[in-house]
Amino acid sequence: MGKLDGKVAVITAATSGMALATAKLFVDEGAYVFISGRRQNKLDEAVKLIGRNVTGVQGDAGNFADLDRLFGTVKAEKGHIDILFASAGYGEFNVPIGSVTEENYDKTFDTNVKGTLFTVQKALPLLRDGASIIMNGSVAGSKGFAGFSVYNASKAAVRSFARTWTNDLKDRKIRVNVLSPGPIDTAVFDGIAQEVKDGFASIVPMGRMGRPEEIATAALFLASDDSSFVTGIELFVDGGLAQV
Repeated sequence: MGKLDGKVAVITAATSGMALATAKLFVDEGAYVFISGRRQNKLDEAVKLIGRNVTGVQGDAGNFADLDRLFGTVKAEKGHIDILFASAGYGEFNVPIGSVTEENYDKTFDTNVKGTLFTVQKALPLLRDGASIIMNGSVAGSKGFAGFSVYNASKAAVRSFARTWTNDLKDRKIRVNVLSPGPIDTAVFDGIAQEVKDGFASIVPMGRMGRPEEIATAALFLASDDSSFVTGIELFVDGGLAQV
């Protein structure tokens, strides 16, 4: 038996990296998974890779009409949600305060804050009592990385959401947690010079970048009954970066 047998999960922005690894693991553990992504070709590739018990719905997590289509599909096909992983995120790095633009601010907060808020809100009618909500955070929400101020602040807002929504949803026994990765070796680093990757690894106490599968197993913990008495937390999967 899998840890998620019979469960229905929704994972946004799951066409690559950490979220795709999570979707694949959830299916392997018995769940039926709905995934979304902005680019249809990448979404089709992800569905093919997962192979079974998966539905792909094209859309942007920051777009209300796309979210309505996603959850409309879930309602029509399964009727409920047991696990929601609001994974969509965006960030521009090395943008010091004097270089921040309105476009940079709007795009980052529209995806990371507005998108997360309304992904959760629009899922609420389908979420079963006792469901698990997982939100994609980052060590950046707890660190003062230079040139990351807008991104850092957006992830701090996600952390704040979890605290409040834990109280908002406690009568329904819905657990709300944040999963906060450190530097993870995903496609975001494609084309990045090795010395830059080495620089990221050098600030991690464990001396390396993480793997998408290491995020997936942490998400499985938060999604499953293994974490039945865990809510309102920020689970760092960061090799110790935000801890020491």
